[in-house]
Amino acid sequence: MMDWTDRNCRAFHRALTSRALLYTEMVTAPAVIHGDRERLLGFDAVEHPVALQLGGSDPAQLAEAAKIGESYGYDEINLNVGCPSDRVQSGKFGACLMREPELVADCMAAIREAVSVPATVKCRIGVDDQDPLVSLFATVDASAAVGITHFIVHARKAWLKGLSPKENRDVPPLDYALVRRLKRERPHLTICINGGIGDLDQAEAHLDDADGVRLDGVMLGRAAYHEPALLGQVDRRIFGMEVEDVDPFAAIERYRPYMAGRLDEGANLASMARHMLGLMHGRAGARAFRRILTVEGVKAGAGLEVVDRAVEAVREAEARHSRLGEAASEEAA
Repeated sequence: MMDWTDRNCRAFHRALTSRALLYTEMVTAPAVIHGDRERLLGFDAVEHPVALQLGGSDPAQLAEAAKIGESYGYDEINLNVGCPSDRVQSGKFGACLMREPELVADCMAAIREAVSVPATVKCRIGVDDQDPLVSLFATVDASAAVGITHFIVHARKAWLKGLSPKENRDVPPLDYALVRRLKRERPHLTICINGGIGDLDQAEAHLDDADGVRLDGVMLGRAAYHEPALLGQVDRRIFGMEVEDVDPFAAIERYRPYMAGRLDEGANLASMARHMLGLMHGRAGARAFRRILTVEGVKAGAGLEVVDRAVEAVREAEARHSRLGEAASEEAA
């Protein structure tokens, strides 16, 4: 989720769900150690619980970066063993590490020793010509041997040669059954599933124990970003909380104080509004909502009045839609 799940995105998503664990974009260990830490790691307290996802393959660097992340207040340190981009291939991290389970274990042992918060792994089921049954279990077992218990598995291979990062999200076939087999054969481990899960119905199906296996969690990526309103149902449907769902209008009101604070700090509205573009998906006025945020949000000095206009456009469209529906009902009667 590079360039997507930045601090503004996470604050917005937190306005929709109080319980879901949010993840940062992947940040490389050298960048954390030598770069602008506040820009890379800074986040708002409203985001908790939030995990820092690191990229790298040097155990000492990862341990140092993990310590820094913990000092910033992150609730979990996650190692990315799944990203297939050209950048990670040249740097020998991300999905490349599926070929080196012992190195992954060394990295995780170093991270675990360095921090007191949970240390977790997000991986693929394999890369290129690997047998997923072999590569997935080898990666998980090597890290489990050094005390790692929590794994998030993207249930498809990554093809490092011949496919783009975008194609790697769609082309290799999903193998959910293999992830369930991993949980069945390693019941003491926490196994979460990721990849191609498009809505909460599918998420609930993955958490069902109809075949005697109950996965421990579901990670949503693109679905949650492109249609964030579904996150408003997560606390009730996934976590079983006795709460009302958060509708898009309520989410914007919750996000509003954060936006105001960031605007006061000099941030531009577009950097926050861009994460909201899919919020009204499927509703009357959704196109006008996106247009106003996109066109007016980039203008110099744009403030919360732009968000208010976008919201009002949806309310007016829904009111017109409702009146037309009532007129049609009366005519039919």
